Amino acid sequence: MNPLTKNFNQQTYQIEVSDIRKFDERVSQIEDMLKLTLGEPDFNTPEHVKQAGIQAIEDNDSHYTGMAGDLSLRIAAANFMKTKYKVHYTPSSEVLVTVGATEALSASLLAILNPGDKILVPTPIYPGYEPLITLARATPVYIDTTSNDFVLTPEMIETAMKEHGTAVKAIILNYPSNPTGVTYNRKEVAAIASAVRAHNIFVISDEIYSELTYGEKHVSIAEYARDQTILINGLSKSHAMTGWRIGFIFAPIELVEQLMKVHQYLVTSATTMAQKAATAALTAGIDDALPMKVEYLKRRDFLYEKMKAMGFEIARPNGAFYIFAKIPTGFIQNSMDFCVDLAEKNKLAIIPGSAFGSAGEGYVRLSYAASMEKLEIAMERLEDYIFTQREA
Repeated sequence: MNPLTKNFNQQTYQIEVSDIRKFDERVSQIEDMLKLTLGEPDFNTPEHVKQAGIQAIEDNDSHYTGMAGDLSLRIAAANFMKTKYKVHYTPSSEVLVTVGATEALSASLLAILNPGDKILVPTPIYPGYEPLITLARATPVYIDTTSNDFVLTPEMIETAMKEHGTAVKAIILNYPSNPTGVTYNRKEVAAIASAVRAHNIFVISDEIYSELTYGEKHVSIAEYARDQTILINGLSKSHAMTGWRIGFIFAPIELVEQLMKVHQYLVTSATTMAQKAATAALTAGIDDALPMKVEYLKRRDFLYEKMKAMGFEIARPNGAFYIFAKIPTGFIQNSMDFCVDLAEKNKLAIIPGSAFGSAGEGYVRLSYAASMEKLEIAMERLEDYIFTQREA
């Protein structure tokens, strides 16, 4: 054993590769496995966006942009947010182009958190946040939302603030949510904003799925609590550009000045050719998500009805592309054991709810970023598993 393995930053020993990735790798070894595990659109990047990237390569546009990103892209991003969500940011000083929303989150959390700080984390929640909090030597304060169909309320925030007081530095919001697909209407967003405005805390709002809502349009909390909000978005979900790695931070100039420092030392700047493609996505392709959303809605309705009929309890998702379902009573209630058994017996891979924190135990997450043909086969396999286990 290499003795240097004991000499890392001690916080690295406190984090692990996410259970989503570990489970996905585990079941991928099974032949003929049908996977509804990862949150990656099954659509291709729009053709005009790809052509913009190709043109940038052919034009030898392969040098650094400024640290904050290409100004044309920042202008396009600011206009996109103003047009879509009524939030206003100055492109030259209040927009950062990041290497995906993940780097935006990393830069934001590392910039604001000190050792000993606390940060409110509504659960169930995407597992990418907690390791970053740990690396910053801060502490997550979990707010369990399962009793309210995964909807965070102002009362929940107030209860946590009273208990933890001035140690609380920030709150993380993610809506539409991964894993639940739940999002907030305007009244709910305004109420949450009122609650956070009563306290001097940051709001890190991960709105990466903002273009994928079913029903009411997305409402950004930055519309109501701009001065406190570090708004994070990107093109991975809206434009099927996961591999291009383009995300954004939108925040008041005073916050961006500090966030920029961490961003610079993490990555210098985002990939130039990808930024050129992203500009095309946010201008000529401002509504590229619409045809994808139509298909996602059909898939959501199909899975929802099928799984409800099998006995799963589901808070109807109104955004993103996930079903988060409670395992029917009488089955293997440990979510990891349930998912392993399903994978081994019926060759269907879905994610254990425990991957999203203790509040997710007893649930499973399915991604419907897959073709309807695959989803139909998936439901046949799930139904066969449920029927067989009930008969056993």
